[in-house]
Amino acid sequence: MKRYLRLYLYNFISLWLAANVLAGINLGEKYKTLALTALALTLINILIKPLINLLLLPLNLLTLGFFRWITGVIALHLVSIIIPEFEVSGFNFSGFSYQGFIIPPIYLPRFWVLVIASFIISFVISFLIWLNK
Repeated sequence: MKRYLRLYLYNFISLWLAANVLAGINLGEKYKTLALTALALTLINILIKPLINLLLLPLNLLTLGFFRWITGVIALHLVSIIIPEFEVSGFNFSGFSYQGFIIPPIYLPRFWVLVIASFIISFVISFLIWLNK
């Protein structure tokens, strides 16, 4: 039980951070939706993600695990279907420039917002698990 509560807290923190970093993630009623979304993501990670990993096992074996990130994207997409207030949409990135390093303005469609959010969530959860050891 303690493990699941900790996983819920990690998902809550990582979703909050991803929603603040990415403009394409919209939470209707901020903290109520965030709590519900974190609960749904925790349940999907516990119950459904192992099945998705099993279905994608041939692809992961062929690519030596390179496409393992697809399971996180599918899990986040399922959460956006289950929780209607949690909306992931495309957005216009205005660009970035710092001392000669330039990222041009670009439109990011919904799929790429899901991919970036999945990487952010995965990184934050891994970092929090590492901190807790």
